[in-house]
Amino acid sequence: MRVPRMNGPTLADLVGTGPLLLDFDGPVCSIFAGYPATRVAAELVALLDVEGIAMPPEVRSEGDPLAVLRWVGESCSHDLTLAVEDALCAAELRAAVVAAPTPFGREVILGAHARGVPVAVVSNNSAVAIEAYLTAHDLAAYVSPIIGRPYADPARMKPDPGTTLDAVRALAAAPESCVLVGDSLTDIDAARAAGVAAIGYANRAWKVDAFSAADIVITSMGDIVVALSPVSPVSPKAE
Repeated sequence: MRVPRMNGPTLADLVGTGPLLLDFDGPVCSIFAGYPATRVAAELVALLDVEGIAMPPEVRSEGDPLAVLRWVGESCSHDLTLAVEDALCAAELRAAVVAAPTPFGREVILGAHARGVPVAVVSNNSAVAIEAYLTAHDLAAYVSPIIGRPYADPARMKPDPGTTLDAVRALAAAPESCVLVGDSLTDIDAARAAGVAAIGYANRAWKVDAFSAADIVITSMGDIVVALSPVSPVSPKAE
């Protein structure tokens, strides 16, 4: 399902011409499907416990490892941020092996390549994990650049626009010619701050309304496959 904004662009207006920037966890795969994010977050908290770091209750119970890393970057030493970063990178590499492909994520990448549309990945996950997943799924040749999480610098993760702009520059493109597809508010905020169009991938029902700042909201990556197709086939059914 596509949810265009009143008097806004259509999905065909946004894809099929300029570069397509994809968030990784969501539009391409569910990286923590086989190695749960809650487990990774707990492992990072355990590392902090070993170091004797006092944490507020909300960090101790945090289920998102990226949120734990962000707190460490804001509240702890750079050496500890490096240690947590390295632990998270290692966990993401393990998770990438058992990640679950997003329905139609692969087809979006291959469809864009067939149209001559550059595809980049811009993610808060580590570049090494992204590269490992794409290589294992025979997609690495179709994605460049891969812009992952700035190493041990969590303040530059999305919603900061820096990594999105890094991808735009690497593609030698104008921001307004690009579109970012993401499944979180941080993706949409980063796109807006970088001056690129935003497609909200609402893989949960509550996100349809939450993504009001996006140019278009989709509930299946299959909608992008259709928009990239040189013909207009029947919309693919969700897997």
